Amino acid sequence: MGYSEALDSRVGEVVSRWGAARRKMFGGTCYLIHGHMMCGVIENRLILRLGEGQASEAMNRPHMRPFDLTGHPMKGWVMVEEPGLKGTSLKRWLDSALRFVETLPPK
Repeated sequence: MGYSEALDSRVGEVVSRWGAARRKMFGGTCYLIHGHMMCGVIENRLILRLGEGQASEAMNRPHMRPFDLTGHPMKGWVMVEEPGLKGTSLKRWLDSALRFVETLPPK
């Protein structure tokens, strides 16, 4: 399983301003804020940690899928397919993930 380097670059441009650390995970990339996984790129999809409530709401939108690599979806996470990341949508999704991760206690 590979990942879209173009999408990863777009994500990195935004989250690097927030001090996010980049790691290789899940056959793609993952970005951490204060030690908490916040987002990443797998294949050509953006993964986002939104918390259970916001993730559940997000699943009602187009281009959304549960974040499921093993047959057991990760609670509080979603995957956004590439058509849902056009224009300012990517930044809005990343802002939502940052807001959630900032509510978590420091590691």
